[in-house]
Amino acid sequence: MFKRNDPTCIFLSARALTALQQRYGIIPRILGKGDNAHRLAKLLSRMRSELSTANSKPLAHSTVVDSLIILDRSVDFPSVLLTQLTYEGLIDETFGIRNSQVDLPTAIAGAAMTTGAQSSQNAASSTTDTAPLKCRVQLSSSDSIYSQLRSTNFSHTGTVLNRMARRLQADYDARHTSATTAELRAFVSKLPSYQADQASLKLHTSLTEEILKSTRSEIFSKNLEIQQNVIAGTAGLGDSATLREILEDMIARDVPITTVLRLLCLESCIMGGLKTRDFDTFRRLVVQAYGYQHILTLDALEKMQLLIPRVGGFSIPGVGLPSNTSTTEAPERTNYSAIRRPLSLILDEVDEGDDPSDAAYVFSGYAPLSVRLVQCVLQPSYLRALSAPGANRKTPGTYTATTDSGIAGWKSFGETLAQIRGKTFDEILPVSDRSGRARETLTKQEEKTKQGRTTLVFFLGGVTYAEVAALRLVEKRLEQSGRKLMIATTEMLGGDGCVGAALKTAPGGESS
Repeated sequence: MFKRNDPTCIFLSARALTALQQRYGIIPRILGKGDNAHRLAKLLSRMRSELSTANSKPLAHSTVVDSLIILDRSVDFPSVLLTQLTYEGLIDETFGIRNSQVDLPTAIAGAAMTTGAQSSQNAASSTTDTAPLKCRVQLSSSDSIYSQLRSTNFSHTGTVLNRMARRLQADYDARHTSATTAELRAFVSKLPSYQADQASLKLHTSLTEEILKSTRSEIFSKNLEIQQNVIAGTAGLGDSATLREILEDMIARDVPITTVLRLLCLESCIMGGLKTRDFDTFRRLVVQAYGYQHILTLDALEKMQLLIPRVGGFSIPGVGLPSNTSTTEAPERTNYSAIRRPLSLILDEVDEGDDPSDAAYVFSGYAPLSVRLVQCVLQPSYLRALSAPGANRKTPGTYTATTDSGIAGWKSFGETLAQIRGKTFDEILPVSDRSGRARETLTKQEEKTKQGRTTLVFFLGGVTYAEVAALRLVEKRLEQSGRKLMIATTEMLGGDGCVGAALKTAPGGESS
């Protein structure tokens, strides 16, 4: 369950990160954004001090992970509320992924899974008196088909599947050209892998066809239209009569309440709250259409700061960051109108094919704020070039992916970060012992040879599959500098799960 201000979650996260540092060494630089991220960093510092006191020999700096970026989920709610448009993201939106597993009706997965060599490992049927028979399918990078599809924008999935099918067919037809016994033996040795790929291809083809039924529906198109207008700041639910009518029509047609709440919360987060008149109107529509128990749901969303009335303007603090350990005063809300251009959150056109040009491809034109914050630290030159006056925002791939060789910190984007909710911090740990100095020297030597350059990105409060896909692209663009990214989080999160934590059941005990 999504709990933004859960002290237990922060404590357990600190324990896990401390255990990692006990194994691999102290992470010498910790950066982050968000109030809860700052609390986690302070708790990490205290645990590190206690650990040093308890041990006679202090831990040396890590030669594996040289930096830790902590991002509070509350800094970027819109990226969770938007519909994920990657293949893996849409599987989660449509069926729900739990522990890298998804329960699929046998009509979709049954035939493909039972004919494959891995059927006993990947499928486990479960049924009840009222529920249809389902197969539990493991989604893993060990599946070569899935590993190529998972981060692909869904609009390009059919092309990728078609290419894979032709490749598999060509490999299978190659058996007719085997002239020697050795060639035949080599072909037979590849048969198990070939059969597994064939079963996987059938599964993902069936899964894609099922998802297409949802993405081609009128409700999905209307939902996406509202999201694109709101996230781009071109029109809001209260400002556009068309968008208002679309939402009212969706409510009248009894679409799932989570879909409606995600749209309302999205505008609230982007616009700094709903206008008081619209806030009251939409609350009344939700309660009348879905039940009076949702008065409590709406109240819970307001406490979570997801659905709030707009009061006054944005509170923008002063800017400027000291060079070492630093924090800034935290604004209460993010001013998206002020950060869209500096961080290039919206791209007019982005390549969604085999080699996407920018992280914005995961939402077909919107780059997750969380990913842009990571790029502020690791790819500041790229962001500055992308947002420069006169830059061709339709072809961001023409810019060099990165010319930065190290961790730049927040300095280049101080004024922009001051427009984003939550504290900003950058802590560089001093080297006080000889072993630490020796380890630091070794780290610098390894950096020169492009080794030991890994950044751990930790999402406190959850991360979406779309954001993970975007960070995979960022890591790919960082290959030239030798830097690797490692992602950790408290949970995998989706929009339904985010607003679902606030849903209340009806008095009779039925699910909302």
